[in-house]
Amino acid sequence: MLSKRVKENVLKTNRRHDSDTGSPEAQVALLTRQIEELSNHLRKHKKDFHSRRGLLQMVANRRKHLKYLEKKDEKAYQAVIKAHGIKR
Repeated sequence: MLSKRVKENVLKTNRRHDSDTGSPEAQVALLTRQIEELSNHLRKHKKDFHSRRGLLQMVANRRKHLKYLEKKDEKAYQAVIKAHGIKR
């Protein structure tokens, strides 16, 4: 779970305009940060299968956002992939 301050910082660096929270770029950034934190948790707690299921759902959700972004705006898609180091 990300704290409010961490979410604000992630959104501040990845938004289109000042009040943007729902653009694909912002959503991918938030999901990427959550995936990183949950991955670190699962390295310590290998048998936490409930959290693993949540991680897989987040990865699928991020993949959907990226697919949408790739279809709508190829340039923004490439920028997001490069900025977050996502392998496709």
